[in-house]
Amino acid sequence: MYKEFFRLKEKPFNIVPNPAYLYPSAKHRMALTYLEYGLSESIGFILLTGEIGIGKTTLIRRLLSNLDSSMETAVLSNTNLSADDLVKQVMLEFELEPDAHDKPANLEKLNSFLIDRYSRDGRSLLIIDEAQNLSLPALEELRMLSNLQTHEDNLLQIMLVGQPELRSRIRDPRLAQLAQRIAVSYHLSPLGRDETKEYIKYRLKKAGREGGDLFTPEAMDLIFEKSKGVPRSINILCDTAMVYAFGDETEIIDRSLVKQVITDREEEGVVPEGAVWVDSVNLPETRAIPEGDALNRLSLLETKVGELWSMVGQQGREIQDRLSEDKDRLVSSLQDLLEEERAKSDRLYLKYLSSLEKIKALKKSLSDKNGQNHQTNPSQVEKLISSIKSETEDKAKVKPVPAEDKSQKGIFRRFFG
Repeated sequence: MYKEFFRLKEKPFNIVPNPAYLYPSAKHRMALTYLEYGLSESIGFILLTGEIGIGKTTLIRRLLSNLDSSMETAVLSNTNLSADDLVKQVMLEFELEPDAHDKPANLEKLNSFLIDRYSRDGRSLLIIDEAQNLSLPALEELRMLSNLQTHEDNLLQIMLVGQPELRSRIRDPRLAQLAQRIAVSYHLSPLGRDETKEYIKYRLKKAGREGGDLFTPEAMDLIFEKSKGVPRSINILCDTAMVYAFGDETEIIDRSLVKQVITDREEEGVVPEGAVWVDSVNLPETRAIPEGDALNRLSLLETKVGELWSMVGQQGREIQDRLSEDKDRLVSSLQDLLEEERAKSDRLYLKYLSSLEKIKALKKSLSDKNGQNHQTNPSQVEKLISSIKSETEDKAKVKPVPAEDKSQKGIFRRFFG
């Protein structure tokens, strides 16, 4: 509604990714160079990361617009998929009909398609946007798909695009093989203060603006401070400021108008309270860190975090292995003790049976002697038999295993419930 008022052909700050409006900053040019190099060299895995709204999708659309017809491209944006569903979705993006329940058949069909493309000097590219949402099994499935290759070339090139946490996920020790296959990667960082000003001017000129600047330098400074150099946030602030200026019939947007936009958005709950940066004139003097040094520090920090994550994972596995070994030793010890007690019980039981046989023989002998009129005191005989029987039964009883102390019982309970 404000295009005619500001002498524009179209809206300059639309948040829909439009490759025609890609601002060629040094960062974006470098990212595009990396991606084009990876594709031209048939690199199996290419990685592009950046914060939300940094312009990753716009960059990918510009890349796609520059590809020749020999490249068959599939773009996957819905990444909340299982490993099996991921294969099916990839097939659909390549216009192949997947089998609902036969994964081997699907892989064979996809492989045949890629071989056919390669035999006709064609190449295949799979771009996965929002790749940070992929599960570990899905990422591992992508690695398996990259095994589809000839002796010289990859049949399928895979480009992973996502937010910074994607790098952390790939550093997971369980994805070590995937990480080793990523030969080209680039992290897209926000625009600087001067780049933000040039970005605003570039998009206005692209939309047909001629003549003087629409935003004052002070207004653009505040936009940078609020947006932190993220293009999507810059677009939202500039577009809203232009609506305010159109409503007030103001042809120049100054700092006070931008500040009013920020205040209103905060009061309406569009942005969290306190997220707005204070005026730079009220900030204490701080030493600026050169951009190159800052990037190097961030890279070093990412490396250290990755190493710490790997160490934690390794220590966790070692602890689990030790617990498993202790449990196995304890179970083996208890089994040996049980077998020993069973053997002892069997021996005593045999002695018990032998003693009963002796008692029967003694009774028979005494009975025979009584039949021959030998005088024997019956009470003495019964007493003797009772004594032998009692002694034998006591020996046959299996004594219980001595009770362990409470701490050992606790260990048993932890292992065996």
